[in-house]
Amino acid sequence: MPGKFAANAGSATLCLLVQAARGPATPATTLRSLYKLPLTTARKISTHVAYLAKERAVAIEAVERASQVCQAVFQRLITAETLTKKDKSPVTVADFGAQAVVNHILERYFPDDPVVGEEDSKDLQGEEGRVLREKVTELVNATTGDAMSSDEASCFARSCILRAIDRGQYAGGPRGRHWTLDPIDGTKGFLRGEQFAVCLALIIDGQVHLGVVGCPNLPYDMSKPDGERGVLMVAVKGQGAFQRKLSADSSEQETPVHVSGVQNTSDAVFCESVEAQHSDHSTNANIARLLGITKPSVRMDSQCKYASVARGDAEIYLRLPVSETYVEKIWDHASGNIIIHEAGGRVSDINGKPLDFSIGRTLSANKGVVAASAKIFDEVIGAVQATLAKDN
Repeated sequence: MPGKFAANAGSATLCLLVQAARGPATPATTLRSLYKLPLTTARKISTHVAYLAKERAVAIEAVERASQVCQAVFQRLITAETLTKKDKSPVTVADFGAQAVVNHILERYFPDDPVVGEEDSKDLQGEEGRVLREKVTELVNATTGDAMSSDEASCFARSCILRAIDRGQYAGGPRGRHWTLDPIDGTKGFLRGEQFAVCLALIIDGQVHLGVVGCPNLPYDMSKPDGERGVLMVAVKGQGAFQRKLSADSSEQETPVHVSGVQNTSDAVFCESVEAQHSDHSTNANIARLLGITKPSVRMDSQCKYASVARGDAEIYLRLPVSETYVEKIWDHASGNIIIHEAGGRVSDINGKPLDFSIGRTLSANKGVVAASAKIFDEVIGAVQATLAKDN
């Protein structure tokens, strides 16, 4: 894993909310400058930055800081402090540290917004969790301390970190605003030094309105796989999807991303999970044959798959149910879902139903996930349904 982020990046690199609330029309407009204007004036600056401008900038900064924590953990601890949860997925110091950082930032700027997060602090409590708790505390402070004001830094004592982590226990639902966070999506990819993502989304009245996906190890340009790594994608409902380099440089420019224009499925590329327990690889292969696809599938962990489809590196992402009882979690799909839609693609479950984020912490009304560029989506969903019907 490249050492893109140093453990102590300096205040100029990390200072919160000096990020631009960027859009193509106003690359130099910062969120801080928007705060100084009457709301009606701020709205006239650009339609791209008007709706959810503050939320967009805060979410970008939170994901960037959390990505720094993850990189620092990989560089300094590797897998030394790995736990195992009941579902057998690995949990690292980075999970806890990244969730603490993001939740702390959200609480500071949106204190009334609850969070649906993946982790809680039970493994950090008491004497049994002391060593891990101290590791998390040390990593968070070492990685972000230079960027914080004195009062903010003092809050990152052990007790405050535990409280920030536990702020992610909201149940979700169909009314009001809440955020959903996956501090490390693709923890096995993270531990291998491969693809993982920090994913944050804002859900309003059961619909995703904002999504940010940070992919520290994804090549910025897939035509140069050995080139610069680190991609951040962001989308706000009705405003399109954008890509920028994953860094805290406020001068970074965003570029629009769009799904592939491929019209024949035989020219398409599959993107699927590395782990067989996350998606049925054999069924995916049968679907590919039915669609006439001969190119090898691209396998990677995390919502980086959504990012790859959104910018046209691949055309199809399938996550087929591996059991009748498995239910997807909202934090595994919320950010990617809106990024695909805003990039011109479509997302549904295997029955063609939109993903329903209004029920709670899970996608209990849906089975599996199908994402594809709009031009071939209907053909893809037809092949999925035909293959599953034959297998059953």
